[in-house]
Amino acid sequence: MSMQVVTAPSAPAIGRRQMVSAITASVLGWSLDLFDLFVLLYVAPVVGTLFFPSNNAVLSLAAVYASFAVTLLMRPLGSGLFGSYADRRGRKRAMTVAVVGVGIATAVLGLLPTYPQAGVLAPILFLVLRLVQGVFVGGVVASTHTIGTETVGERWRGAMSGLIGGGGAGIGSLIASVIYLIVSQAFPGPAFAVWGWRCMFLTGLLSSLLGLFVFRWLEESPLWLQQAQQRHRPHDRTEAAAAPAVSPVRTVFSARYLPTLLVNLMIVIGGGAAYYLTSGILPTFLKVINKTPQVASSGILMLASVAAIVSAVLFGYLSEVTGRKKMFIVLAILELVGLPWTYAHLAMATALGAVTWLSVLLAFLGNAAYAPILVFLNERYPTAIRSSGTGLSWNMGFAVGGMMPTFVTLASGQTSNLPHTLAVFAVVLFVLYLIGALIVPETKGRFDA
Repeated sequence: MSMQVVTAPSAPAIGRRQMVSAITASVLGWSLDLFDLFVLLYVAPVVGTLFFPSNNAVLSLAAVYASFAVTLLMRPLGSGLFGSYADRRGRKRAMTVAVVGVGIATAVLGLLPTYPQAGVLAPILFLVLRLVQGVFVGGVVASTHTIGTETVGERWRGAMSGLIGGGGAGIGSLIASVIYLIVSQAFPGPAFAVWGWRCMFLTGLLSSLLGLFVFRWLEESPLWLQQAQQRHRPHDRTEAAAAPAVSPVRTVFSARYLPTLLVNLMIVIGGGAAYYLTSGILPTFLKVINKTPQVASSGILMLASVAAIVSAVLFGYLSEVTGRKKMFIVLAILELVGLPWTYAHLAMATALGAVTWLSVLLAFLGNAAYAPILVFLNERYPTAIRSSGTGLSWNMGFAVGGMMPTFVTLASGQTSNLPHTLAVFAVVLFVLYLIGALIVPETKGRFDA
């Protein structure tokens, strides 16, 4: 598929302080929002019984994952709203509103009445808040996934892609693991089902406050500022800075860019599924399959989070060396072989050491799959529609990928079948990923202004 390249008039000057500020804000903004989402995964078994009670534990668990999937389904809407705002008014404003919104929505979840207290109203309120949370998370993607890569130098964009997408996810997971460990110690055993889960959600307020503090020093994307200046100088306006600014979302879905979006999704769905079927489902896997105690599970999840960060940055950087297309092909083959093997061996592991290193391997593999995706999406769209195009591609693909734990849980029938079902789903999804990798063009170096 061909791609039209629009060359920038000149590269904007970027200071070291501005670069560090953008990197910190992008990574921290995304990690804080993923922390807010991860909280549900860490308390899924408890929330399932309190909000979606059932005689079948699998159905209760599936209902919790469904509430997680509902949030993901709202993320494309958030990308449309906040992405359009970010393309028209700037990345910083969109990021600030979205990050604070996610934190507040998460905290309110900790104040909800449970099913025994409010009946059917409890799950309804829970789902409504998850919908609201999803809109704000979609907005965070539209801003954090552009301002960082638009600010760093070309040679570091691949590493930045992994650092924001995968590193942010790993940091978010790591924060959630630490909070989970602290809260589990403060509210051991039955007390966790009474107050512990509420405290987990209420920590969302801390993420909002921290985000506001960090964003005070954030400067606007230099590429967006350059494009905005061109848009207000009609005689010196490039095509990339012109018409799309009128309606960025409509432009993304136009005849010109719709094929780009559809091919993007083949890659993003696989990358999103890899994440949610590894790091995303790992807390539940350790609990229901390996029967790992809470304290030990927290430690394992922290190590897995570190592995996720290392993997994402490594493979993101390697895509700068090999090119995006070759890296996608390599990753597809790696996942097709590695994920089924790891699921099978982790399910059979009984020793804590074996469970630990296999969990770390699972997180390493899952986060490698989407490390180059962020910069790949950035390179597919010009600055005038980059937030909208990147946000919509990412969130639509991750919405489908995020529904996979729900489908896997339902298809398993019973928890003992979970490892086998995970392996089957992984193979099917990464065949799609491989097909997409063979179709997409090489985009490295095509970061149009």
